[in-house]
Amino acid sequence: MHETNIIKQTKAQLVALNCCVVLPTYNNQNTLKRVLDGVLNYTTNVIVVNDGSSDKTKDILNNYPQITALHQSKNSGKGHSLKIGFKHALSMGFDFAITLDTDGQHFPDDIPNFTNHLEQSANKNQLIIGDRNMNNANVFAQSAKGNRVSTYWVKAVTGLSLNDSQSGFRLYPIKAMKAIKWLKMTKKFEFEVEAIVKAHWINISITHVPIKVLYDPKERVSHFRPFWDIARITTLIIWFLLVKLFYVIPKNFFKKLKKKGLKQFIAEDVLYTQDAPKKKAFSVALGIFLGLSPLWGFHTVIVIFLAMLLKLNKVIAFISSNISLPPFIPLVLLLSMQVGNWVLGIKTYYTLETFTKNYDLFQNLKSYLIGSLVLSTSSALVFGLLSYGLFSWFSLKRSARHA
Repeated sequence: MHETNIIKQTKAQLVALNCCVVLPTYNNQNTLKRVLDGVLNYTTNVIVVNDGSSDKTKDILNNYPQITALHQSKNSGKGHSLKIGFKHALSMGFDFAITLDTDGQHFPDDIPNFTNHLEQSANKNQLIIGDRNMNNANVFAQSAKGNRVSTYWVKAVTGLSLNDSQSGFRLYPIKAMKAIKWLKMTKKFEFEVEAIVKAHWINISITHVPIKVLYDPKERVSHFRPFWDIARITTLIIWFLLVKLFYVIPKNFFKKLKKKGLKQFIAEDVLYTQDAPKKKAFSVALGIFLGLSPLWGFHTVIVIFLAMLLKLNKVIAFISSNISLPPFIPLVLLLSMQVGNWVLGIKTYYTLETFTKNYDLFQNLKSYLIGSLVLSTSSALVFGLLSYGLFSWFSLKRSARHA
C-alpha cells in the first residue's frame, strides 16, 4: 500500500512539474526492458533516444507504443543523444527532464527522490544530480577514478564541491537551460560536465539527492572508456578554464561594477567584504607583485588563476594588478631600470621621457629583469602590509558600527 501511494504521489508530481523522462540508450538489450518497465510505473512521458544500437534495442522499443522512440542511424555518443532528447522534450512543451542510464546501474524507483526534492524546494531553478556514493565498494574502480577527475576539474572551474559529477541519473531544468549553446564537440560523457558548468554560469543551482547503484558485470554494458573519456573531459575543462579567465570573470567584474557604481563597488566588494584582513592583504600583495613583474600580456590571466588557486579575493587581486595599466607602463619601466641598475652598481640617468620614445629594452634586459623582480617583491611587501593595516581598521570600524 505504501509503495502504491509513493507511485501515485510521484505521478502527480511529474505532471505538476511538467517533467518527462529522457533515456539515451546504446546496445543495452539486457537491461533496457527492466529500466523501461520501472520508469513506466511513474509516467508514460518517456523519450528514448536509440543511439544507433546494433543489438535488439529497436525490437524492444517497438513493444512500447506508449513511449516516444527516436532512432539514430549511427552511434554518436551519450551527450549527442541527450541533446536530441532535450530538444524533442522542449518541442513537446516540457519544463524538466529526468535522465537515467539504461545499463542497469540506476533504479527507476529512485525517481521520487528527485521529484520530492524539487517539489519541496522554493527554488525550482535546479539541476539535481543523483549521488551514487562513489566510496561504496560496489562501484567500479574506473568509474570512481573518472568521477574523481571530473569532480576535481569541475570544482576548479565553478568552485562547486560536488559528490558526484558524472552520475547520469539527473533532473534537468531543460526550459531554464534552453538558451545554453552546447559545444558541438561534447558528444559523449563530457556533455554531463558541460551541463554542470554552463548551468552554474547562468545561476542554476546544482544539488544532490542520494540514489542506489548496481554494477553487475554479467549484464551491464558500459561504454565509458577510462583513458579517452577522461582525456575528453580534461580537454573540455581546460577550455572552460580559459573561458572563465578571459571572459566570465572579467564580464562579471565589469557587470557588477556597472550595476553598483564605483563608490558602492569599492565599499562592498573591496573594503567591506567578509574576507579577513589578512586574506585581502595577501590579495593586494599578489596583484601588486604580478602587476609589476615582467609578465606583460599575461597579468590578468595569471593573477585570476593564482587568486582562485590560493583562494584569495579575485576582485582585489585583479584591481591591484592593474598598477601596470598602459598609462603607467613608462613609470614602471623607469623604476624597474633604476632599481636594476642600482642593484648591479651601474650608474644611469634615465628620465620618464626616455621610456615614452623608442627605448630598446632588450639591450638592458638584465637590468630590467632584476629591477622588476626586486621592485615587484618589495612593493608587494610594502603594499601588503599597508593594506593589512587599512583593512584591519575598516574591519574594526564595521564591527563598532554593528555593535
